[in-house]
Amino acid sequence: MNSAQQLLRSQRDLLLNWTCDHPAPLLRWLRDAEVLSSVQYLSLLDRSPSNAVAQALETVCANEESSQKFLVVLREVQDYYCRELQVWAEKHYNNGPITKPVVAPVKNEDKKSKGPFGKLFKGKNRGFTPTAITPTPKGSRELKPSRSVKSANIRVPISAHKTTLLKRTEQMKCYSEGGGVASNSASHIEVRYTDLFVTEDHDLTDNNQHEYFDLASRRARIYVHQACQRIRPCHLLSSLGTSERPLKRVKVKGIAGIGKSVAVQRLVYEWAIGKSMREFTCVFDLRFRELNLVNAPLTLLELLGERFRYLYEVLPDLFSTPSSLLFILDGLDEFKFPLDWNSPGKNIDVDSKVPVSELMVALIKGSLLPEASVILTTRPSTEAPKRFFQRCCVVLGFEEDQVKEYTTKFYKDIEVAEKVYDYILNNDNLFVLSFIPLYCYIICTAMAEFFSTGTQGVDDSKSLELNPPKTVSEVYFCYLFTAVKHHALKGHAERSTPRSEVLSLAKLQLTNLGKLAYENLLQKKIMFDRRDLEKYGVTPADVQSTFLFQILQPLKEETVEMFSFFHLTVQEHLAALYCAINLFSNEDIIQALNFWCFGVNPPSSTAAPLKNSGCNTDKLESLQMFTRFFMGMLRARLAGQLDGLVFSPAEQEDGITTRLGFWFQEQFKSRKMENLTALNLLHCLMEFHMKDTTSIAAPEIKKLNLFKMKLSVVDCAAIHYVLKFSPHKLQELNLGYSNIGNRGLNRLGPILHRCESLYLRYNCLDRQAAVLESAILKSNECQVKKLFMCGNNLGPEGVLELWNALEHNSTVEELYLDITGITERGTQNIVNCLSKNTSLKALTIVGNDIGEVGRTRLKELEKRRPGLRIIANFVDDTGLLQAYLDWVEEIQVDKDQMDSVKNVDALQSVLKGLQIAGEQAEKGENAEKASELRTKIVALLKSSKDVTGGR
Repeated sequence: MNSAQQLLRSQRDLLLNWTCDHPAPLLRWLRDAEVLSSVQYLSLLDRSPSNAVAQALETVCANEESSQKFLVVLREVQDYYCRELQVWAEKHYNNGPITKPVVAPVKNEDKKSKGPFGKLFKGKNRGFTPTAITPTPKGSRELKPSRSVKSANIRVPISAHKTTLLKRTEQMKCYSEGGGVASNSASHIEVRYTDLFVTEDHDLTDNNQHEYFDLASRRARIYVHQACQRIRPCHLLSSLGTSERPLKRVKVKGIAGIGKSVAVQRLVYEWAIGKSMREFTCVFDLRFRELNLVNAPLTLLELLGERFRYLYEVLPDLFSTPSSLLFILDGLDEFKFPLDWNSPGKNIDVDSKVPVSELMVALIKGSLLPEASVILTTRPSTEAPKRFFQRCCVVLGFEEDQVKEYTTKFYKDIEVAEKVYDYILNNDNLFVLSFIPLYCYIICTAMAEFFSTGTQGVDDSKSLELNPPKTVSEVYFCYLFTAVKHHALKGHAERSTPRSEVLSLAKLQLTNLGKLAYENLLQKKIMFDRRDLEKYGVTPADVQSTFLFQILQPLKEETVEMFSFFHLTVQEHLAALYCAINLFSNEDIIQALNFWCFGVNPPSSTAAPLKNSGCNTDKLESLQMFTRFFMGMLRARLAGQLDGLVFSPAEQEDGITTRLGFWFQEQFKSRKMENLTALNLLHCLMEFHMKDTTSIAAPEIKKLNLFKMKLSVVDCAAIHYVLKFSPHKLQELNLGYSNIGNRGLNRLGPILHRCESLYLRYNCLDRQAAVLESAILKSNECQVKKLFMCGNNLGPEGVLELWNALEHNSTVEELYLDITGITERGTQNIVNCLSKNTSLKALTIVGNDIGEVGRTRLKELEKRRPGLRIIANFVDDTGLLQAYLDWVEEIQVDKDQMDSVKNVDALQSVLKGLQIAGEQAEKGENAEKASELRTKIVALLKSSKDVTGGR
């Protein structure tokens, strides 16, 4: 046996004893040294510490090479372990003596802070959703730590700091499922995390709409070919473009539940274990919800000295080289103190005693420690001016691959995971929700009831009495019911207990909690103290001992105790449930909808949700999700699914569906059907899912204008659901610039044949969409007269499908195919097909590279079809030129449009079209407009190079 193997085998028990309390650093470095495979590594993290180390040592001792690598790794991680191990490593490392001084072990988690501020910071990080940061890829450049302070002075406290951070960040609270029993447990962050989609944030203004819809809109603006804009969270501070200078201040925004805090947790973990951001000597992670508890003025030295007591003595040394420091400030939206971003800059240094809010502003602005680096996380609704940051990013949640990865990690049973993922993938409502990590957690929790192998028995399924959820409301109700059932049935009931009996056991608590949620939702209040809870009959003890621990999230420190619903949508759902079990008469329901949707204060009513409901109508603009939840919960009540919570005479339910149908009909008749109002009403009808109601309302929709609304596939599902109940044609459906993509168009497919004017411009459509549209045009029921397909990449193959369809179509009068990727090949059958068509009167085909052969074919078509006007050059039509001038001017003032690579391609196509027009563009009657258009496009393309990376 070779020496390294022999040494490790003989010293196995000692090594096990020294490392078993905290194996994470050793295991991670062994994996990165390829001593352990990724599968072995993740498997060991799920075992007990002593078992994990024992198995790792067994693997290491398999051969001499891995044994040698182990000794090298041990030298790298020795600071995380005891003095005896360091002495042993120095003695046995075979490449020479270890030059690092031996350090006594420091058990920081056991140390108690003496001051009250120190005590309040002893809590561990909390979180529900496993989200992601990936390690630095192999081969990427790692910056070496830049230190001017003597490493000997700071090595011991920094080692203590890293160990403390590792212990605080390596575990994540998460839902686990197995054996049919749901519970809350902790898993290692490397086992549970899933990567996030982060991109540059170019939004110029904050949106006032509900943050979920703002996110959905932002996601819809991302094109597949913009992969270059994706930023790994661990690369947030990487330099921009060709600059070698690292970034100093980065802002990361994202809605609640999108994974910001867990991303921060992962970043801190990666630094603490020595695998990321190694250019920083020290990382200080501060959470604003904890800074809320600092009421007295203090210095930055005092703040950090209390938060990290083991660093107190070396803070002056650390501050002597501020460029080696990173501050991670998490959750600005949770900060209760006002922030004055416009105040004149004060001369604040690390010894200045000021309110904590002034410290944070100075640190973020860079007037305090300007050479230090700062990463700030916040929700979109919280102001933090962009001018203070070198990079602003937005977290957009998961992509489809990450949803699958998350689902796989959520369940212990791979077969269950696959069934749940397939169900999500085939349900538009759930598919769109699943991109938000916390929503994905809620969906997976709810689905456990239906797909887990332990709940497939007949008796078990009776306790739920529901089909797998399909709408957003159903998902949340299943999540809530799961939490209630696991608590209510514990110890004194069978799993086959009827749903109504389970709900009745929790009726009082759900009613009180719902009232708390609703009345504070109207005031946009999301944080509550003990008095707030007690006012509504909820006690902090209830939060710890009942199902509420899955609903309310406590923040309990030395002197302050605060609570919040663990996500805004959970508060909205409980508020909707409360209203659904307290609004019975038709008049009360109508008054409530008028109030929530349009700000019409209800007249006097005895219904609890309508009493004292007066509030500023500007606070109602974000109630869209709540209103949809209410319609879903009202449907659940009418279906008897809320029995146990509500006891109403059956006659009170008579006529509700009809009365609601006429209310929706009136809205569609009297209000202009466009944008958010229209879309929200369509979603409300889909959540209510009552045929009688929708059949009354849908025929009143004559036109639907959702231009530039950036629609998701679930929005398309809502449009389809409502319009399928309308028996007549739709005069106009305008979905221009909505980025619905092929999936959205497929969802709308069954109703598109009834649209007289169909606007599908710039929707990321391709050949597949052209095939679908061709089938619609061939249909005997087709009523389409105007079809706008401009700006979609249909390509020659897709357009050939359209020509074939038009040969048999007798309704289309105008067809717009500007900038659709038509080539010479795409004109092969145009003469033969369109010469047989009798209805088409106008064809616009500009911005396509059809070549000389293609132009010859168009001239031949004009001869055969003298009644058909073909516009093949931009200068052929004054109106068309003006339309493109208006479009270019619009892009100039709309940064979001210019960010789209697709629009850059479109502008280049227009420019090429003007060049092809040649002499006609220079001397014709439209020469002046053509010249103006050319000049503006050249300027736009030049300015876009910075946005698109010079492509």
